[in-house]
Amino acid sequence: MYTADERRRRDESRWTMVQGVLAPMQFAVFLVSVSLVLRYLATGSGLGVATASIVVKTVVLYVIMVTGSIWERDVFGRYLFAPAFFWEDVVSMLVLALHTTYLIALFSGAVDAERQMWLALAAYTSYVINATQFVLKLRAARQQEHLWTAGAALGQPS
Repeated sequence: MYTADERRRRDESRWTMVQGVLAPMQFAVFLVSVSLVLRYLATGSGLGVATASIVVKTVVLYVIMVTGSIWERDVFGRYLFAPAFFWEDVVSMLVLALHTTYLIALFSGAVDAERQMWLALAAYTSYVINATQFVLKLRAARQQEHLWTAGAALGQPS
């Protein structure tokens, strides 16, 4: 997944820590927001707070996407679609498109509130798929680190 040089650049990049803080923050915002959206769909109450939570989730998504692109450039030399994260970036574009479509629907009034909430849930479903991709990638990177560490302990080159 990472070459030795990419691993070094990843460990030296300040954006690695930024991503490490933003990712769980975005997940927490998602959990609150999805519960508010589901509450609105189930009861018809709380539209304002559900809507605000979706907007906050979308803003956090934009921030993590911009900073993630900078991180990717620091580590892999390109802002998006580095081979190691190609499919994660492809799905991220879908996530961004759906969240942005929600904002367009909200601010244009093109669809009613209930359809906006369903659109948000579609965006959230794509987010969960994308978050799962990144968690699996993180686990793979940790396994790779473990193998490199074990190899170094045995005197094998990393």
